[in-house]
Amino acid sequence: MVTLTIISDPICPWCLIGKTRLDAALAQAPAQPFAIRWRPFQLNPDMPPQGMDRRAYLEAKFGGPSGAVRVYGAIAETAAQDGLTLDFARIARTPNTLDAHRVLAWAGDGARQHALAQALFERYFQHGQDIGDHAVLAQAAASVGMDGAAVAARLATGEGRAETLAQDAQARAMGVTGVPAFVIADRHLVSGAQPSDFWLRAIDAFGRAAALQEG
Repeated sequence: MVTLTIISDPICPWCLIGKTRLDAALAQAPAQPFAIRWRPFQLNPDMPPQGMDRRAYLEAKFGGPSGAVRVYGAIAETAAQDGLTLDFARIARTPNTLDAHRVLAWAGDGARQHALAQALFERYFQHGQDIGDHAVLAQAAASVGMDGAAVAARLATGEGRAETLAQDAQARAMGVTGVPAFVIADRHLVSGAQPSDFWLRAIDAFGRAAALQEG
């Protein structure tokens, strides 16, 4: 299998769009060609640990409500074309995502981690939940088969913080300045929410390469 590293932040709408497009391509593939792993990138590394009011965040970032409406309106339209409904109005707080990244790491690489990423996206963008809140994170973890109580206990410690920050720094050192970003086969860095056709071509190309190696 080919390693596919997804560098992402669970408060990034383009990351959800990118995952949705990748998943659509994978659903058409005769076999799962990728060994998927999620790695952290904090869009707001200076966010206070408790997060901040969403309106205050948007006004600071976009220079007022009108700028935020314009940007997020365009994102919502793009998401709708991929079958996604994003309810930005329900989001009351913009969280610090360090703890969400810690829980993603504890899920381990593979299908459960991929499912947890989806659960975090859905809680934030569709239900307006604060995914910086430890109770919300524990519930999301439990929904994909993790021990929610154990996750809550680990979150109360500093476990995984240094490792998460180191991986974030590693992504930036690789040249990642925004997400989503994908690293295919530990060699090819691809930035942005690629269309499903891109992934179908990649699946075909890597599948043919693997067949030649086996032959």
